[in-house]
Amino acid sequence: MPTKVNLASKPFSNRSLPWVVTGVVIAISLVILVFIVRATRQANARAAVIQAEVNILKTQEHQVRQKAEAVKNSLTAEQFQALTAAHTLVDRKQFSWSRLFADLESALPGNVRVKRIAVRDVATRGNETFADLELTVVAKSPAIITDMIADMNRGGVFQPVLKSQTLQRGRGESGAEYELSVNYKPRAGAPIDDTALSVPPLARGVATGGGQ
Repeated sequence: MPTKVNLASKPFSNRSLPWVVTGVVIAISLVILVFIVRATRQANARAAVIQAEVNILKTQEHQVRQKAEAVKNSLTAEQFQALTAAHTLVDRKQFSWSRLFADLESALPGNVRVKRIAVRDVATRGNETFADLELTVVAKSPAIITDMIADMNRGGVFQPVLKSQTLQRGRGESGAEYELSVNYKPRAGAPIDDTALSVPPLARGVATGGGQ
């Protein structure tokens, strides 16, 4: 097999290829850089617009707070008390006794009897209504109340705290009365119409106070 030998004084080489590759890489890098600069400018412009809107909202909030404070300072003690009472009345109008009894009916175990319910405070934040209750129940053992409190806390509707325990002293009565402070938050959903809902068995014979 014959051997081929290159006898040229200068061997073959393509000197233009490295420059072509370098030029293509530089061009692609410049295009990418242009896109990055443009995207950065657009992002900075959007951030500036958002910051301007935030500053406007903060200014408006400050002005509203100043006006509210001026109105508050202009009220007499009697007017301020009347305004507070009006807000409380509006909150209480959104409170449903029937819904409270229905929620208690599903939360309390069958061996616990409700003796007294009192609503001490009602507040509305957004579309949610919160109420502070005083609840007196009767049970035969502290263990029942302990389990009941744990179950109610897990349910999320009632957050009870045990305040006191009093032994039943009547003839033929056993167990004890337990007074609890309860934070009540009705479940999300359409409010219950008191006029269209029959009174739950739990509500019959229960003494209530502090409500509407």
